[in-house]
Amino acid sequence: MRHSRRAKTAFTLVELLVVIAIIGVLVGLLLPAVQAAREAARRMSCSNNFKQLGLALHNYHSAYNNLPMQKGGTRGPGLTNKGRQSAFPGLTPFMEQQAVWDQISNPWTDPATGITYPAMGPPHWIDQYQPFNTQIPTLLCPSDPSSVGITPQGKTNYGFSMGDSFWNINNYKNNGSNRGQHRGVFISKRHTRFRDILDGLSNTIAMGEMVKSQGTREVIADVAYRAHGNTAARNNPKTNGWDRFVDPERPLFYDASTNLTYDADSGRTRGNNWVAGDAIFTGVTTVFPPNAPSYQRGANPSGNGGIFTMASRHAGGCHVLVADGAVKFVTASIDTGNLNSRPVGVAGGPAAGTKSPYGLWGALGSRAAKETIDEEF
Repeated sequence: MRHSRRAKTAFTLVELLVVIAIIGVLVGLLLPAVQAAREAARRMSCSNNFKQLGLALHNYHSAYNNLPMQKGGTRGPGLTNKGRQSAFPGLTPFMEQQAVWDQISNPWTDPATGITYPAMGPPHWIDQYQPFNTQIPTLLCPSDPSSVGITPQGKTNYGFSMGDSFWNINNYKNNGSNRGQHRGVFISKRHTRFRDILDGLSNTIAMGEMVKSQGTREVIADVAYRAHGNTAARNNPKTNGWDRFVDPERPLFYDASTNLTYDADSGRTRGNNWVAGDAIFTGVTTVFPPNAPSYQRGANPSGNGGIFTMASRHAGGCHVLVADGAVKFVTASIDTGNLNSRPVGVAGGPAAGTKSPYGLWGALGSRAAKETIDEEF
């Protein structure tokens, strides 16, 4: 009598282990590709944010025949916002934020004090004013995580280019005696127009990326400063505004022994407040290359200025918005010329109107130095 044998249908332990090992290898190979694809999507989303901001700038210019003012707002005696607003509030109706603009452009009474402020709102540090606490999605790069800090104001990863002559960028003197130092598309306390960009809209950077603080003294996100705003960093920017603050053992962080970076909870950090017009919050310069340190002249953000470097969490560089509306990615290896040169227009530096000492990067930040850009960036 013949007995039929049932065919073996189960995996042996060895076969199961082989299958698991193969799956593990495949996952290990695919995971970096998945992460890269996710970052590519985030980078494209960031680029699209900049395109929307470029469109908003051009629409604003079409409506008013000038660009919005950096350090604008209301000034003078009485209830004002101290003339320290960024260019963003005026852009809100052109950024599909009409509801926010409707609130900003009308008077507001502080429920805590009963004080009524005129249109354009109170100073940006009044935490109870909800329009300034609104987080506008277009102003955030998806590659940069939420910042650490206790201030409620809305954040930004994008700033307005103040050019390559950094020493007085927060302080355009009313008598115009330092106007030769204000070389960017945006000038503190002054309107500019596209016709002022004599180097050409396609050759001049209007905005750039920045990274929000995590409270870790990170070079790309935090800001070093000298308490008395001495002239050392003006005279030798690389030596005294970069090398003296960075930890030589950990060059991605400031040296903890200097104790001269802002605390994240102080609110005095990059991108912490999209309404604030001081350069530390919403300004960028074309001096140090992308992802290099930033330097504040003095401990007060409303002081004369400093070097506010563009940065991002995208690998290798950051996005910039060119004045013609194009969005480009600039690498950290871009030519920056002589970083120990004094900026244009200051005492002992190159004369006003001369070409940037900071190479191609500086030339891209200056709007009217008649510098020819003959290479792709």
